[in-house]
Amino acid sequence: MNNRFKFAALLCFGLSAVSVVGCSDTVDEVKDEVDCHQVCSRYADCVDSDYDIDACQDRCESAADNSEARRNKLRACDDCIEDKSCGGSFVCLDECSGIVP
Repeated sequence: MNNRFKFAALLCFGLSAVSVVGCSDTVDEVKDEVDCHQVCSRYADCVDSDYDIDACQDRCESAADNSEARRNKLRACDDCIEDKSCGGSFVCLDECSGIVP
């Protein structure tokens, strides 16, 4: 009986550890996708209403997947434009250059 309890406890611990570790990449991908969509949509809203948001989002996510520096730049851009009007978001050119034109 004692061995069954130990086995069950170890199994639960192992499954918990795997599920926590296995989800971290997915969480980052979802966060990057949200940031990319927000940044690309904001550019379309404020600068070019004909801008291809889907293509921008695809490029942005691909770049973010391949580079920690790009992910950091994306987050900085998103944080900068988050609470600004279209006119106010022009101060975010440094943070957003290379993510959107």
